[in-house]
Amino acid sequence: MSSDGTDLGLLAPGRAGSPAEAATGDAAFLQAMLDAEAALTQAQAAVGLAPAEAATAVTAAADAGRFDVRDLALRARTGGNPVIPLVADLTAAVPAEAAPYVHRGATSQDIMDTAMMLVARRTLGLILADLSRTEAALARLASAHRDTVMPGRTLTQHAVPTTFGLKAAGWRALVLDARDRVRIVRDALPAQLGGAAGTLAAFGAYADGDRPGAVEALVPAYARHLDLAEPALPWHTLRTPVADLAAALAFTGGALGKTAADVLTLTRTEIAELSEGSGGGSSAMPHKANPVRSTLIAAAARRTPALAAVLHASMVADDERPAGPWHAEWEPLRDLLRTIGGACDHAAELTENLRVHPETMREHLGLTHGLIVSERLTAELTPLLGRARAKEILTAAARRTRDEGRTLADVLADEPDLAAVDLTELTDPLRYTGSAGTLTDRALERR
Repeated sequence: MSSDGTDLGLLAPGRAGSPAEAATGDAAFLQAMLDAEAALTQAQAAVGLAPAEAATAVTAAADAGRFDVRDLALRARTGGNPVIPLVADLTAAVPAEAAPYVHRGATSQDIMDTAMMLVARRTLGLILADLSRTEAALARLASAHRDTVMPGRTLTQHAVPTTFGLKAAGWRALVLDARDRVRIVRDALPAQLGGAAGTLAAFGAYADGDRPGAVEALVPAYARHLDLAEPALPWHTLRTPVADLAAALAFTGGALGKTAADVLTLTRTEIAELSEGSGGGSSAMPHKANPVRSTLIAAAARRTPALAAVLHASMVADDERPAGPWHAEWEPLRDLLRTIGGACDHAAELTENLRVHPETMREHLGLTHGLIVSERLTAELTPLLGRARAKEILTAAARRTRDEGRTLADVLADEPDLAAVDLTELTDPLRYTGSAGTLTDRALERR
């Protein structure tokens, strides 16, 4: 049992045990900071600002397993960030001749921002993999149920028939929208290197005129070593990368949340048109199979806007390096990555194992005794009877259908004006799905 305050995910079943949790943990962030420090020395060696031996020594020492995360966290209280004590420990861990080249010319924010981008890039790779699984599962569902008719619901009520294939295709479209946004953001995540106030001045001072062009070559070399994008400018107070990341993750939460909301509705006991493949149990009611994966996705979708809002608010950063806005980003950014990472993991499992119950969907089409196709009857009978007469007949028939418990077709059969009309065909909900099949096919063409 942990007694040191370590967050082991007890209150976070949405992300506990997910790949994103490990990719965003304290050890992962520590390793990312060490990777940034190692890459900095490697880049300086590559452009002639440090000896190769120093780069080799720093890289060898940059192993998170050699450092005490809790000790670094406690010592970070003094300077306000964990890079300061880490640089001291990393310097002590390398040979004396390499020590002057640890962190040389950089500022704490260079390392912390770069580490955030590394953690984000690594986690987004996991998120993209789960989004790929989810869209593939939804494509299979949409194709298999292209013509599975079910009630379409608007404002909680039965409206007109639709198909489950079209619904699943819509879920998939949102997942693909999320995938595209996440992919664009991931590929644009930049390294950070600017020095104390974003001028790269210290690197030029260390070059001392002996290496013309070395400072200009340093930033691209640094980015290449990290497999991050080269920034056009130091972005200490130009927080576009963080804001874009927040927006893409928040969109992903909303996209998955839409699917979860629909599944939660359709798995209700009294509806039961869907069920999760592995429902959760209840501590008090043995008969229950709760839709746990949908529940956890829905919880994530409700958390993400607030987390993203903190990151967007932190764009208002003062001076060349800010006091407070930068520091406010770290925890919500990690929470956002792991929350969405966990939601994507659950979404893949949910969609791959989702159970569809077509027979229940078909049964529910009859709950309104045919009124679900009243829109079609209005369109079909108006040319035959005129708008006023068609409305009069259908309004009275709808009332009688509800009051007498008869089907709409039976009630309309009493109308002499409709003696020549094929009411069986017109009131069949299976024959009123519009272009649902074509729309589903079109949606599935997207890759």
